Amino acid sequence: MRAVQIVEESGPDSALALVEIPEPEPSHMLTPGSGVVVEVHAAGVSFPEVLQTRGQYQLKPPLPFVPGSEVAGVVLSAPPGAQVEVGERVAAFCALGGFAETAVAPEFFVFGLADRLDFAQGAGLILNYHTAYFSLVLRGRLKEGETVLVHGAAGGVGTATLQIAKGVGAKTIALVSSVAKREVAEAAGADETVLVGDGWKDEVLERSGGGVDVVLDPVGGDRFTDSLRCLREGGRLVVVGFTGGSIPEVRVNRLLLKNTEVVGAGWGAYVMGKPDLNREIGAAIERMIDDGVVTPVIGERFPLEQAAEALKVLDERRATGKIVLDVRGD
Repeated sequence: MRAVQIVEESGPDSALALVEIPEPEPSHMLTPGSGVVVEVHAAGVSFPEVLQTRGQYQLKPPLPFVPGSEVAGVVLSAPPGAQVEVGERVAAFCALGGFAETAVAPEFFVFGLADRLDFAQGAGLILNYHTAYFSLVLRGRLKEGETVLVHGAAGGVGTATLQIAKGVGAKTIALVSSVAKREVAEAAGADETVLVGDGWKDEVLERSGGGVDVVLDPVGGDRFTDSLRCLREGGRLVVVGFTGGSIPEVRVNRLLLKNTEVVGAGWGAYVMGKPDLNREIGAAIERMIDDGVVTPVIGERFPLEQAAEALKVLDERRATGKIVLDVRGD
């Protein structure tokens, strides 16, 4: 089968190679001896793959290896008792191996793909939407009627967060860095949009009536302190990642002033060993898909052989929506 491997840790420009390798065995590292084999039609491209090309991600398999954590396609085989069957359209989280024509995922990370979603949307479903649900609902304790400020709101995690928040019944304020990204956030369902600039904090406070209940921050960097200042009493700032490149620090006395919290949301590390939780999150998101609230926003699409270009779009902060590889050209 065709696949893209990381062959050296030199960054997106030179780390990748298109190769022919044997198809994988129907076994997965998370569930040794069993796994769902998927004919991959589309593969999601995410920031962890950028980090892997530099050897900077916590998951560091020996070189060479096939990156790619999420795919959509058709089931080729499934272990006994699986909730999907051969021939079914699915979205799957495989952790590694997604940048290939065939991939293997643990049964509890494979979900039937709704008819209203295509393969590209399926490839943008698990990592971003499960992260958003875990971060907002389970970690951020978001409730109906509350208000969420979403950083990086035009990206994959950002657009997913806007839609999951809407599914919960919350109001959303999208923070974006350009007019073009504002249009993406609005298309994803943002109630309000604010452009990053010198006065963004004051604008958020005004539009939220004095403060938001939850901030979802996958960016980090120098916005962090102003994010804390945007919280109303009892508010929660949920830290998802640091795509901005720097890890902020918090002066904990700021948390005392309005009884606020900084909450970590490390989705992957938390859910890997919890099959029932993954199924619970998947079922909640499936209901939102059926209700028409969740529709993954797809940005640029690339053929498999242009995986390096896809990673560079993320690396250079040019991405809007989910970047996808069209593995089989459909």
